[in-house]
Amino acid sequence: MIFPLVRDLADDDIPVAVTCRVLGFSKQAYYKWRACPVTNRDWDDAHLIHAARKIHHDDPEFGYRFIADELAEQGVQAGRNRVQRLCSQERLFSAHSRKRGRQRQPGPQVHDDLVQRRFTAKRPNQLWLTDITEHPTAEGKLYLCAVKDACSNRIVGYSIDARMTAELAVQALRNALTLRGNTDALEVIVHSDRGSQFRSHRYVRELRAAQARGSMGRVGTCADNAAMESFFSLLQKNVLNRSRWDTRQDLRLAIVTWIENTYHRRRRQQALGRLTPIEYETLLQAAHAA
Repeated sequence: MIFPLVRDLADDDIPVAVTCRVLGFSKQAYYKWRACPVTNRDWDDAHLIHAARKIHHDDPEFGYRFIADELAEQGVQAGRNRVQRLCSQERLFSAHSRKRGRQRQPGPQVHDDLVQRRFTAKRPNQLWLTDITEHPTAEGKLYLCAVKDACSNRIVGYSIDARMTAELAVQALRNALTLRGNTDALEVIVHSDRGSQFRSHRYVRELRAAQARGSMGRVGTCADNAAMESFFSLLQKNVLNRSRWDTRQDLRLAIVTWIENTYHRRRRQQALGRLTPIEYETLLQAAHAA
């Protein structure tokens, strides 16, 4: 770090030998640096930082451990201690990290609130609500990201994984788009909170590719996504809290069974005229066809 100072002083006609003697290192070390200012180690670090930044931009909740794992999957050879040093140097911290005595600021809002707590829609594929919930098992936590149609209250897409990453939200959105077909002409609004998964570059790119409009509520205001919180409350009472779950696979199977069998086809809702979501959508499609 001092060698550029020696070069600048040499440009001002101060002898290199005098500067090196005062600063306490040899002329040979300076001229070796002058011949190759960027070492192979610095070059490799630069490429490693670029790859780590790309991973962190797509998944802001990734800390250096997850970044090191992702680098290994991409074929980049780097020790975990080295990745930790470079992430600390570049301030690539997990969005979930908490420092004692330090208040973290919320992430930037990438979408405006287009819903304003009006969780109703006149037709399907007009307004989708999405959020993420978690529940512990003996093997660790299991995360569910669900997408709900505000018109029929049907869960049109969901994704379940052991890690709460941007890919979890992306897969749920892709699942909804696949089930609903082409939504390009519908201009569907996808409303969420300001979680890092929904602010990630990967999720925003997926919204743009589907020509969907993103919407976000305020920080720490669960009422801005109350309709989705209501569904998770039902899931909590009917599935998650009913027993202790030994494995993630058991809980995954219970969640999918309750959504597809009970919630969609058996649970009648007052807001839908005592119809199930599947029955309501079937009658609505028949009415539109007529």
